Formats: sequence, C-alpha cells, structure tokens
Amino acid sequence: MLPYLGRTLLEGLIRDLQAREFLYFKLFGKQCITPVAIMTSSAKNNHRHITHLCERLRWFGRGRSRFHLFEQPLVPAVTAEDGHWVVTRPFEPVCKPGGHGVIWKLAHHKGVFKWFESHARKGATVRQIGNVVAATDLTLLALAGIGLRNRKKLGFASCRRSSGATEGINVLLEKKNLDGKWAYGLSCIEYTEFDKFGIPVGPLSSSSLQADFPANTNILYVDLPSAELIGSSKNESSLPGMVLNVKKPITYMDQFGMKHCVSGGRLECTMQNIADSFANTYPSRCYKGVADGLDTFIVYNERRKVTSSAKKKRRHAAKSLHQTPDGSLLDIMRNAYDLLSHCRITIPQVEGNEKYVNSGPPYLILLHPALGPLWEVTRQKFRGGSVAEGSELQIEVAEFMWRNVQLDGSLIILAENVLGSTKTNEIGEPILQYGRRCARCKLENVKVLNDGIDWNSGDNSYWKHAVQRFEACKVILHGNAEFEAMDVVIKGNYVFDVPDGYKMQITSGISGITIRFIWRIWILSFFAGFPHSIF
Repeated sequence: MLPYLGRTLLEGLIRDLQAREFLYFKLFGKQCITPVAIMTSSAKNNHRHITHLCERLRWFGRGRSRFHLFEQPLVPAVTAEDGHWVVTRPFEPVCKPGGHGVIWKLAHHKGVFKWFESHARKGATVRQIGNVVAATDLTLLALAGIGLRNRKKLGFASCRRSSGATEGINVLLEKKNLDGKWAYGLSCIEYTEFDKFGIPVGPLSSSSLQADFPANTNILYVDLPSAELIGSSKNESSLPGMVLNVKKPITYMDQFGMKHCVSGGRLECTMQNIADSFANTYPSRCYKGVADGLDTFIVYNERRKVTSSAKKKRRHAAKSLHQTPDGSLLDIMRNAYDLLSHCRITIPQVEGNEKYVNSGPPYLILLHPALGPLWEVTRQKFRGGSVAEGSELQIEVAEFMWRNVQLDGSLIILAENVLGSTKTNEIGEPILQYGRRCARCKLENVKVLNDGIDWNSGDNSYWKHAVQRFEACKVILHGNAEFEAMDVVIKGNYVFDVPDGYKMQITSGISGITIRFIWRIWILSFFAGFPHSIF
C-alpha cells in the first residue's frame, strides 16, 4: 500500500505486467490477460487492504476471475533469550508471518496450482512487492523465456551483491549423497545463515568469499507442475529453507495494556530454497560444465535493472539511502539516464547516492512501462534533444514519439487510455481492451521552457512524486485524444486539455503559438500568445 511515485506498490506491479501484455498485443495482435496469484497475510490487515484496493480499482480492468488471493498463516514467536513463547495473555501467543517459503504448500492447499492449470499456464514468475525495478528492460522476459524454452524447473534473476544489503546469495551446491552419487543444483543461502556457513557478514571486499557469489533477489521463474509436486509432498521439502530467525525486535501489548519490546523471532521458511528439491544427480563428481545441464538456472544483469527495494523507511538525517524509497528512486533515474542517453538525448548523469542525501534527485523522469517495456522498443520512440538538470518529465502514454525535444522545466503528459479502453463483459465487469481507442502524443522540434519544480520546497517528497511546482507544461488526453506539437517553443505555464475524439496540433504562430483542433471534418483554429489553459 506504500504510495510510491503516486500509486501503491501493487499498482506498480500490475502496470509492469500490463506493459508486457501490451507488447504481446502489439507483436501478435492478440489480447492476453495473465492470471495473478497474490499471497497475502492477516498481519497489519494486509489481506483486507489488498482486497479493498483491488475492488476500488475494479480489479485493474482485468476481471475478478484473473486474481487469486490466498492468505499466509501466522506462526507463534519465541524470545531470543530463553526460547519461551511470546504471549499477550494465557494461551494467546504473539503470531507473525512464517516466511514466504509457505507459498508452495499453501498454493497446493488453496488450489492455486489447479487454478493456473485451468488458465493453461505452465510456468510463473515470482517477485516481491518492495522491489520497484524488477521489470526493467528484459529481466523478467529473459528469465521466463529461458525457463520455458529450456524446460527448467526453477530460475533465479540475480546481480552483484551490495555491501550492507540484507539479502542472501545464490550458490552452486555440491553434495555427496549416502548412495555415493553426487548432487548439483543452484540454490540460495539466506543472510541469516551466513554464520552457519562461515561467511563473513561485514563490508564486501574484492577478496572476500561473499564477493564471489551473486545476490539472491527473490525474483524467480518456476515450473508450476514441478512446484506443485513439492508443495503437495508430505515431508519437510514442502516447507523449504527452514530457519529460526531470532534477530528481530518484537513489540506487543500484554493483557493489561502494557507495551513490551523483546528480542526474538519465529520459525521461518524461504520460497527460493525449493531449488534444493530440484538438484540433479550424477554417478561421479563433476569438475566443470555441470551448470549447463541442471534443472535450475540463473540469469545475471546490472543490479539496478534487477533489484532496488523500497523496504526501509529512511530515518531522519540518515546518511545512507540503501534499500529506502529515496535510494530506489535514484536507481530509477539512473535507468532513465541509461535509456535516454543512448537515444542521442543530452542528459546529466546521476552520481553516487551520497550527493543527493540532502538535495533529492537531479531530475525526475517517470516513463510508463508500456513505452517498452523492452528498452529496444522504448528507444525507437525517443531521438535527439536534451533534458536539463532540475527538469521533470512524466509520460503516461504508450503511443508516443519524441524527436529533438529540448526540455528545461516540467513536461507532464497524462492519458486516460494509455493501453486502451474498457468494455463491459457478460457479468458487468470492465475489461481493458488493449489497443482500443488509445491516446497518442507526438513531439517534434519542440522546446519546453518553464520554471518547473520548486526544488527548495520543504514539502517535496520525490519518491512519492508529491512535489511543488512553479510552472509546468501539462498535456491531458481524454479517451482517444491526440496531441501533436511541431517546430514550436512552449514557454511558461500551460495546460493543454484535449477532449475525447479530438486531435490538438500546436505549431509556431506570429504572436506566439497556433492551436488547432481537428475532429473528423471539423477544424477549429485560434492563436495563443500567453500562458493559459486550453479546453
């Protein structure tokens, strides 16, 4: 429910998914609505919040039947000092979520695997809610593509480790079984288990053992029949990666209303360690090339294209932005730089986090994922121009073209129909129809100049995209409206509001800019030489 970049984290994940579906539609001309299973929890009313959000947003135009929400059970907590149960009153233990490893057994019991099968699905990608960059460029598509094409049972999306991150590592396990055979497979060691395996927990160095292993990001590809086979089993493999984590403070109220905080934890299991059940066995020890023939695999990419989490609230005056919403926003800006700088767009490079601890990001560039989501596709829509430091660029439209645009200030393009429009199905639900009545925007040889964001305002929250502005050029596209600006300078504060069914053309005029509305055979023209709103 975290309001990240103007929407909840869950909405961001659905946008990423719909962007891939929209790409599928553009390539093959077919509508595809992917079934989504969400494991929720009763902790902090999580299940109720998620359900109400989906209902309020009318199931994202996908239909209620395309979602399967199943609730994670809670487990009792124990104290770290003596291992006693933490209780609020007699026979009422304090309970916490028991780790995401229960997802496989729970999915079996709740019929999630059968539900996926009913939708003709063979594999699934798994990602966690707090990772805001997992769908960047080709990471998820490559992960799923390799898994499906090569009939793998489990895959990891990984990257280099980051010093101080509370994350595990991916490893290639070698084990000699009791029958004398050797087992090999890719797996994960959680950070809570580093001591057990003699892995130092301190800062990373090039010579440390940790530096040799990539990070576990909890982005998985899983073969559904293989996962169901493990989840339905009657032994300990159905709850993989069991660990007793007693390193967290537990706050609770006792029966007299007194607040307590004790060091403790609970028995947890980890979903990625289902990989331990997919090891391949060989009659003799293997010394090279074993990874190529395994049922498990790993894909590797730049860290900021794979994981950047918004899981920790930044403490007041804290010097580190690591794993905070502020730090993840900077990674999104770095990705925007990598994307646009290859399109011959001049743009300042984003420096290290320490430079922005007290100042915020160098600019805000927020692009709808359906502009790609593959950067190869997105880069076809941008060519030439510049984005000045301190600028703001927000593009909420998929059908878009940028040619030699110079931006110094704020440019905001918002569309009602980014991917298409909705039609009511047989049971009265609104279903998004990809490509139907999409809005469009074309900018060619345009300069946008205005005072933009007030970067000195103390009310700005950049990672929420809640900012104060002096001026902005805003384009609002209703329905299948179109906006086209060519060979023009747009200077100052403007709102171009284009009604459904109309195309607005902006060109240079004698006394300012010329604005032309086109609707079928009707043409309305007038001149604008001063900042104002256009309706």
